[in-house]
Amino acid sequence: MQPEGRGTAVPVTSNDIAEAITRVHRDEWSRVVATVARRFGDLDIAEESTAEAFTVAVERWPRDGLPPNPGAWLTTTAHRKAVDRIRRESKRDGKQKQAQLMYAEPPEPTGVIEDERLRLIFTCCHPALSMQSRAALTLRLLGGLTVPQIARAFLVGDKAMEQRITRAKAKIKLAGVPYRVPSAEDLPARVGGVLAVLYLVLNEGYLATGPDSDPIRLDLTAEAIRLTRLLHALMPTEGEVTGLLALMLLTDARRSTRVSAGGELVTLAEQDRGAWDAELIAEGHRLVRERLASGVAPGRYQILAAINAVHTSARDIRDTDWSQIIALYDQLVVLDPSPIVVLNRAVAVAELDGPQVALAIVDGLAAGLSDYHAYHAIRADLLRRSGDGRGARAAYDRAIDLAGNTAEVAYLTRRRDQLG
Repeated sequence: MQPEGRGTAVPVTSNDIAEAITRVHRDEWSRVVATVARRFGDLDIAEESTAEAFTVAVERWPRDGLPPNPGAWLTTTAHRKAVDRIRRESKRDGKQKQAQLMYAEPPEPTGVIEDERLRLIFTCCHPALSMQSRAALTLRLLGGLTVPQIARAFLVGDKAMEQRITRAKAKIKLAGVPYRVPSAEDLPARVGGVLAVLYLVLNEGYLATGPDSDPIRLDLTAEAIRLTRLLHALMPTEGEVTGLLALMLLTDARRSTRVSAGGELVTLAEQDRGAWDAELIAEGHRLVRERLASGVAPGRYQILAAINAVHTSARDIRDTDWSQIIALYDQLVVLDPSPIVVLNRAVAVAELDGPQVALAIVDGLAAGLSDYHAYHAIRADLLRRSGDGRGARAAYDRAIDLAGNTAEVAYLTRRRDQLG
C-alpha cells in the first residue's frame, strides 16, 4: 500500500529505519503538532495524533520505504488520525459533522506572527498557566522532549511533571484558550513566558539529558535560536528579546568545542578558543553593545549575555576579566536572587578570591540545590582545589549520580578518578 502522501517512496533498510525515524522526529515533530493544533484547536488531539502518525511510520516505512516528504506524510496521517479520534469520541452526528468541517476549512489568518510553531508557543505560554507549566508544555509539544527530560530540567519527579503537563493542557481546554496569535498590544505582556521557554529549550539542547541522547541536540539549539530570531524580528526594540538572542548566539558559538572526540565535556578553560565561531561571537557582541547603548536598565537575559560577552572576549582563560563578571553577577542577583545564580557567581569568585572563599558561599546553598548535579560538580572542583580529596570524591560521586548528560558524566568520572 502506498504511504499517505504523494511521490515515490525512498527505500530504507531495516538497519536505517531507526536512525531515519529519529532524524525525522527531531525535524518534524514540532511542525506536525503545531499544524494539527492550529487545525483542530486541541492540544491533546494534536500531540496524540502526531504520536500515532509516528507509530504508523515505524510500521510502514520499513515496508514501503521512506516517503519523499516525510513531514507532509506525517502531517496528512496525523490529520486523519485526529479526525478518526474525534469521530470515535463523538456521541452525536453533529459533532462528527463538526469534525469534518474543521478538517476541511482553511486556517484562519495568521496575524502578526507568521510561524505556526511560534504561535503554538504563545498558546502554551498563556497567562492562565504558571510559568513552569508554560515552559513544560511547550518543551513537550514543540521540542518533543520526553517527560523525564523535562522533569530533569525542572528538578522534579517524572510523575509530578506528567501531572503538571496534563493539568496545563486541561486548563487550556477548559478555559477555552484559542489557538490564536496575541494582538500586537498583548505581545509585551506575553513575551516573558515565551523567553523562559526558549531559554529552557536551548539549555536542554546544549546539554541534552538521557542515556541515549547525543550530548548536544543540535535540533533543539537550532530551533531555539530560530524561534528567538523570529521573535527579535517581530519585537526588535524589546531589550530582553535582544538579550536572549545575544546569549544564545554567544553560547552556540562555542558548540563545536564543548564535547571532545571521545564524547567528554570540555570545560570553558580547556576549550580551543580559536575554533569558536567568530561570526556568531561578532553578532552576539554587536547585540550586547546595542543594548548597552540604549541606556535602559538591563534585564536578566541582557546581563547573562553581557557575562558571556566578557568570556568570549578573552583570548585565553587567564585574560578573563573576573572582576567585571562578578559585577555583572551582582546586578543579576538583585533581579534574580535564586540559588543557581548565586552558585554561578561563586564560580567567578573562586577565580578572583580563591576556592575556599567560593566554597563557603556554595556550602550555604546546600539546602536548595541538594538534587542539582551542577551544585555537586562545582563543589567537587572547589574541594579538589582546596586539597580535600576525600570530600571532592564524595561530591563527584553525587554529581555523577545526578547528571543526565553523557558528556558531563564522562568528564566528572575522569576528574574523580584522577584524585587517586
